[in-house]
Amino acid sequence: MERKIDVRNLRVSFRTNNGTVKAVRGINLQLNKGETLAVVGESGSGKSVTARAMLGILAPNSIVESGEILYDGKDLLKMSEEEFHDYRGNRISMIFQDPMSSLNPIMKIGKQLTEAMILNGKANQRTAKKEFNTRFKLLKDAMLKAAEENKSLSAETIQSKMEEFKKLSDKGIELTRAYYKALNSAKECANELAMYIADIKKDEPKNIKDELKETGAKAKQVFHVYVISKENTTYEKKLQNYLTNITSYNNIEQADTLISSMQELKEELEPFASSVEPDFLAMAYYQSKKPAARVTKVDINKLNKEMRDFFEKDFLKDFTTLVAEGIRYSDHRASEAKKETTKKLKDSIQVYEKKTLDQKECEETAAELTKLVENSVDRLALKKDNLAYVFGSSLHSAIKTYFEGIPKNQKEEQRFAADTEKYNKAVGKGKDIGKPIPALIVDLELAHENMILTVKRLYEAYDKEISATTKKDYKVLAQEMIEHLYIQAHKIVHKITKGMAKYHAIELMQEVGIPEARKRYKQYPFEFSGGMRQRIVIAIALAANPDILICDEPTTALDVTIQSQILELINRLKVERQLSIIFITHDLGVVANMADRIAVMYAGKIVEYGTVDEIFYEPAHPYTWALLSSMPDLDTKEKLEAIPGTPPNMIHPPKGDAFAARNKYAMQIDFEEEPPLFKITPTHFAATWLLHPNAPKVKPPKIVTDRIERMKKLEVADNE
Repeated sequence: MERKIDVRNLRVSFRTNNGTVKAVRGINLQLNKGETLAVVGESGSGKSVTARAMLGILAPNSIVESGEILYDGKDLLKMSEEEFHDYRGNRISMIFQDPMSSLNPIMKIGKQLTEAMILNGKANQRTAKKEFNTRFKLLKDAMLKAAEENKSLSAETIQSKMEEFKKLSDKGIELTRAYYKALNSAKECANELAMYIADIKKDEPKNIKDELKETGAKAKQVFHVYVISKENTTYEKKLQNYLTNITSYNNIEQADTLISSMQELKEELEPFASSVEPDFLAMAYYQSKKPAARVTKVDINKLNKEMRDFFEKDFLKDFTTLVAEGIRYSDHRASEAKKETTKKLKDSIQVYEKKTLDQKECEETAAELTKLVENSVDRLALKKDNLAYVFGSSLHSAIKTYFEGIPKNQKEEQRFAADTEKYNKAVGKGKDIGKPIPALIVDLELAHENMILTVKRLYEAYDKEISATTKKDYKVLAQEMIEHLYIQAHKIVHKITKGMAKYHAIELMQEVGIPEARKRYKQYPFEFSGGMRQRIVIAIALAANPDILICDEPTTALDVTIQSQILELINRLKVERQLSIIFITHDLGVVANMADRIAVMYAGKIVEYGTVDEIFYEPAHPYTWALLSSMPDLDTKEKLEAIPGTPPNMIHPPKGDAFAARNKYAMQIDFEEEPPLFKITPTHFAATWLLHPNAPKVKPPKIVTDRIERMKKLEVADNE
């Protein structure tokens, strides 16, 4: 399964006047493509902080002490604000808890939606341009290197073909701009005409002549060889008839005549508004070799095929062969480098497996490995190898954590606590004492394990790749590369106009279940109910078509009925848009029917992690039991159990298990030492000393076991 995001050992603190709050204390979690990961816990457990770190929107007083958030071969924590513009909203988007905190109360809903689309569209254009230029250069260099090794390849031919392809791309971009200008006008006109017809039929409003004239002006801009040819006299007549009827339209009695002309014009525009997009690369080549032909709506598809066939036979066939040689060279070079790297990775594992580690040896080995891995990465490959791309930073970070942190022991913890308190008091009083924040107490065993795992993971991945017997089809890979370049060139000019942004905004509003979207488009947030405002926030989050959607308690302020509707909406959008979702909530019941995996958080740490069935049917941590005990359902007859006490003060985190003071099953060791994450199954983990082989056998509370039995019976009944 494709990994979308990987959070490793994330630690985040916040400076306050009362001290440094340890909000997130070593989070590790993964999100796979197309799945929903629920993060559950009380307020203050670190759920939202983790999500905000993924978007780079932490508060100014935050301190990211350690960790990585890996996405698309990059560590999001190391990105500049400028780099984040290409990711935030476009690839990772967020629905916030309070919709009014996301909406501008003095700006109309439609304006807020269209603004989000236009801004994200500009970011997409920037990203596409960068990707096209980078990929084009890498491909060209690989093809020329291939020519140096293969004497049957001509460097002059490669240079010529690449230059020709670049010219075709530039011409295709020019043609695309003209096409979209006309097509967007056609779509806008068709959409507006439908809206105005409905308004006139309802007699609201009576006087819309100015708006109708604006639509008529747009209707004059749709002429294009691929949309409506200037030779299309039928369209010209219907447009003129429409403009004439607008002029003579003064009262409702004349509405039928006007509506008739509007309907005729709309019917003429609709086929073009939904027409198949032409192949502009083929069109650019066709026009460079043959005179451009005039097109009618009847023969667009026919001409498309003719241009594509000509392009493939006369140019693309030979060009694909050359590209395939470039990809073959890049792949073989990377494969040979990986063989050498794999041997070194295997040998170096013993360096990090030693009981006593030497810092200099670890750092020198890491530097050598990093250089080898960087050389082994196939930068031309479309699918990035995330493990390889972040290997160096991950290994160096693990080494730094191990050697620069304060070892975890009672004496050092006491000293650290005293130093930290002294430091925080000074900072709270506004004193600049010129000292860095004290180093963290480090779990040396975990830090040591992270070093080993970083090397082992890459070694196993490289070894598996080298051992693979499946031969690569370089021609297919070349076709994918050319298609990728074309898509990026297409994105560069896929500019969203204000009119098209409005069109898509109304479509989005309809998609998220807003009734009478065209009218609602011009309303203010205060005119919407809480549920409708949340739907608008969801629409804004989806405006840039992101890969990952983070939902930060989106149903908290809503009643039960609306909660259900919003959850159903998110589930539907997940399937339709193939989204990966991180769903943050304090209520386990909310995610029962939508999550694939659940991470239970408490006091800045994940205390239990597993599939939704494992968490609900086989919970292992007392905190998870407490959450389930306080969750109502229709069949619960017993009195629900509230979790006693309050969450700990995270300025001074507890010494042992953070939940120990509220846990009636706590043992002495829970107050003395923090439990590790025990493995229950390959997918189920829990941080509780109750899972230790020497611990007493403790069953979950009766209210939990009864609930599990009811759920199992219901599941059996449903299956029957």
